[in-house]
Amino acid sequence: MIELTDIEKTYPGKKGRIHVLRGITQSFERGESIGILGQNGAGKSTLLRIMCGSERPSFGHVRRTASFSWPLGFSGSFSGSLSGSENLRFVCRIYGANIAEVTDFVASFSELGNSMREPINTYSTGMRSRLAFALSMAIRFQVYVIDEALASGDVAFQAKCERIFNDRKASSDVIMVSHSIYMIRQYCTRAGVLLGGKLTMYDTIDEANENYLRAVS
Repeated sequence: MIELTDIEKTYPGKKGRIHVLRGITQSFERGESIGILGQNGAGKSTLLRIMCGSERPSFGHVRRTASFSWPLGFSGSFSGSLSGSENLRFVCRIYGANIAEVTDFVASFSELGNSMREPINTYSTGMRSRLAFALSMAIRFQVYVIDEALASGDVAFQAKCERIFNDRKASSDVIMVSHSIYMIRQYCTRAGVLLGGKLTMYDTIDEANENYLRAVS
């Protein structure tokens, strides 16, 4: 599914380069859903973006043999000057998806109504997340990527998102990062811990949680 080799990620800081990820080498196969535990600032989101291809590592190589979603609910790649519908059509062309089918699904699921024709930079954070989540459900992926939470919005919309995601998950895998063991248990089959820029995988979620709690206590 995905193979990480010597993944490093650094950012410029006031006192030199800041190392976020340090030499991560790991492979994950189809048929397993992976959770990665880590504290805020541990580099979980950075690792996730590298895994799904929305960010490049500073050093190392990523090999994917499956189609990966962008982080569910992530709207950072939308063009603010384009409307929701225009952004949707652009994404469909990239992924080779049927524009008419995706448009109908997203319009119905997101409940954005006439706002679909308005520029993204007029959207609230919640509206952007609705569009991004609906779009990621409209295009079938082999691996769905989750950063901390499945979806934002009111309780009714979150329940709606969970129902359709469980349907998609029946034929797809999940990679998620979180500091919540509850989320990891809900969606994953095994887990690892990201600490000090290094990722350690464990055979069971319980083992990963025990080591995570021991490291942060």
